[in-house]
This record gives sequence, C-alpha cells and structure tokens, in this order.
Amino acid sequence: MWQLDRTTTEPLYQQIIQLVLTNIQTGKLLPGDLLPPERKLAELLEVNRSTVVRALDELTSKGVLIRKQGSGTRVNPEKWGRYTGFTANWKEYLTQGAFNQEEPYLTKIKQVPKSETVDNLATGDLPLSLIPSIDLPNITWKEFIQEEEQEDILGYLPLREKVAAFLTEENQLTLPASQLLLTSGAQQALFLLIQVLLAPGDAVAIEQPSFFYALPIFQAAGIRVYGVPVSETGMDLDQLEDLIVRKKIKMMFTNPNFQNPTGYLLGLSYRKKLLNVCRSYQIPVVEDDVFGQLYIEKKDRPTQLKQLDFDNVIYIGSLSKILGSTTKIGWISAPVQVLEQLTKARQAMDFSMSIFPQVLAYDALKGLMKHGQLEDLRAQLVKKQQQFIQQLEKECPTAFTYFIPKGGYYLWLTYPHKRLTKKDYDLFIHQELLVMPSFLFGADSQSFRVNYANLEDQHLPRIMAKLKKILKIWEDK
Repeated sequence: MWQLDRTTTEPLYQQIIQLVLTNIQTGKLLPGDLLPPERKLAELLEVNRSTVVRALDELTSKGVLIRKQGSGTRVNPEKWGRYTGFTANWKEYLTQGAFNQEEPYLTKIKQVPKSETVDNLATGDLPLSLIPSIDLPNITWKEFIQEEEQEDILGYLPLREKVAAFLTEENQLTLPASQLLLTSGAQQALFLLIQVLLAPGDAVAIEQPSFFYALPIFQAAGIRVYGVPVSETGMDLDQLEDLIVRKKIKMMFTNPNFQNPTGYLLGLSYRKKLLNVCRSYQIPVVEDDVFGQLYIEKKDRPTQLKQLDFDNVIYIGSLSKILGSTTKIGWISAPVQVLEQLTKARQAMDFSMSIFPQVLAYDALKGLMKHGQLEDLRAQLVKKQQQFIQQLEKECPTAFTYFIPKGGYYLWLTYPHKRLTKKDYDLFIHQELLVMPSFLFGADSQSFRVNYANLEDQHLPRIMAKLKKILKIWEDK
C-alpha cells in the first residue's frame, strides 16, 4: 500500500500524490481514513519527510485530504472542493451507469429487499400508477427506418419541434428547434456539458443542498464542486460572488424550479440578481429544469432562467419525471457554437441516439399534450401532497419543520430538536422506511427528502407508525 516505484524517473513527491489517489480510487483508503503520521509515512516510503510534506500539502490544496493540527491527516469525507485528478472514462460510465465508490447509505438502501412491508419514499421517480397512460400508434419496422430521414446531428426533428411546442405551451418558453439537442436523458446532457465545457481542476458552484452533489460525474471528471447554502429565497449572492473570486468558479449549476431536494421555487427577483452576478463575471449558468412542468397552479408556473438570459443560460430538460425514468429522452438548449461542440463530442464518444426511443417519445409527448394527462398528473400529486401533510400534522405535529412546495413531488423535512448523525438514519433502514437524508445532498444530517408521489393511501398509517417509532428513539437517545 505504501510502496514507490524506484525504476521511474517521476519525482518522488508526484509518485506519493499518485499513490494516495490510487489508494483512494481502489478503496484501500476510504473517506475519513487517517493517514500515517508524516514521519512514519516517510519511513514507510523511504523518502525525506519534506518530500512527504510537499505531496500532502498539494493533496490538501486539492481538497483530497484534510489536515488539522493535533488530529493528523485524513481522506476528505465530503465532496466539497475535492479534485481527484482522475478523468472519467465517459463511454464506460454511460454504459455501466456507475463508478466504483458509492455513498454507504445509498448502498444500504439498495440492499433492502423489495417487499410489501417496505415503504420506499427515497426513489426519485414517479410510481407506475401515476405515469400517464398513453396509447402508441402501430408502426412497422420499415416506417421506423424511414423516420431516420428526419434525423440530423441534433436528433429527430419532429421530436425537437414537439419539445419546443411543449415548452411553449407549458412554460411559455420559446426555444427554436434548431437550438435543441436531444440526449439520452438529462444526465447525459450534464455529462456532455462537463466533458466539453470544463477541464480537470476547474471549479463549479451549486446550491447546498443539491442533487448535483450526489452525482459522481463531477469528481470523476476532476471538477471541484463548491456549494452555497440555499433557502426559500435563494442563495446568498454575496457568498456566491466571494466564492467566484476565491475559487475561480467557471460555471454555475442550478435547479431553481422545485429544487431537488428542497422543493424551493426561487423567486423572479432572485433569479434576475443571480443572472446579473454570473453575467458580470462571464460565468455560464446551467439550468436543470426536469420538474418545471409539474407546477401545481399556473400562477406558480416558473419563469425559466433561459427566458431571462437566453444567451448565457444553458437549459436542460427531460421527460423522465413525467413519463418515467425509462424514458431516456432529454434535451439541451444552448448557443449554436456550444451545440456544435456537444454534437462533435457525442459523435466522438459514439453516444448517438437510436431512432426508436425518439419516435416513441414523439408520439408519447403528442398524446400527453392532446389529452390533458399532465393536468391529471398534477391534480393527483396535489392530492398526495395534501394527504401526507395532513397525516404528518396529525401524528407528528411538532416533530418537523418544512416548506410546502408549489410543484414537483418532494417534501423536505427538518428535525430541529437535537443534532442528528448519519448513524441515526440507520433506523429508517431497520424500520423499512426508505428516505434520502440530507447528507447525501451535501448538507448536515438534520433533514431528509421524501417522495410523496410514491405514497399509497392504505400505507399511510403504517408509514406514520414507523416514523413515530424513529422519533421516539431519537427523543429518548
């Protein structure tokens, strides 16, 4: 584990840096692990202590290690500001869908066997019962092949035109089909943007908490991620501006419409101020808007950042939150020169899309718009939200603080009574009540996200009983 290659001409301090990174990547060093003291490590590696200090200083500056006087040197247990030095194999990632390391709590959730007694409020998807039922037309194999004639490097033209019409109808957002690139879901859109517009070592800003924190793609690409705490009114823009200057932020990633995980709908005045800050530093903004069509009332329909600053905002959307996660159809709207680079990168990585899901998505989206099924879905989500909150107020009236979202299907519950740790959330696993704790999103351990769309009426009493058991243990601790 602590052995250098004496046959290479690479400087010893760089070998030590690479050795530590390799040990982290292979799991020999885990988040939070303590490294040997500098003097001991120098003995193990048979080098001068000053060489060890130089290597550890550089790893600390990159956020890989944390050094504290009197506490030693540890592997950074968090993702904030970390730069691993590794560049992702994008083709392997997108085909396999995973990296080696995973947050242990997520692993525990996945290991819970599927059972009638398990209440899964951790999922990010709609249940099958809520996904709109849309009849697809009969189409022959030959007709599928013929549709390829309407496909170019940006994707299937009828689907791009239908997406543009959908966004105009639902969000009053006008995007020309010529500036829409179809992708295999919103995550592929993010991967392409990171690959094309950022380089290893670059820094980006996100909201804290944020689902962006939970994605492995930033660290895998060597991108440093910094968070700015977000509230119901938005981020502290003075803090963001300070971060931009100190950390040389290259791009801002935001999820302003029914934010994941908090459900916040950030106000118009805040949006304009955020865009002004980013514009003044010439920082592009990536707006992830996968929940933008799931507003409860039209008066709460969000004004997209893309509407406010067309040229500086890269807009990402998806059908997965409406038609199910297997609908791997997303899109990017960006300036023409950016789309050109994205299409070249996708072709180089052989991530071209098949015509089949695009044609099916076109017919599904046409049916969704024609038959008013999106309105039905929104009505069902409102009903489930109200049922859950009513039961929560009845059974646990003082246990949590929360914000009632105006769209999406997540509720963010905060426990204000005493400090919680990651270990306290093992109780949810034991009770077979699956939730997403706040530490998975880069925050402390005081909150958790529930997907109320996944609630069944007959299971609500059981869910509340489980929750009350957990609260009793927390209170008695």
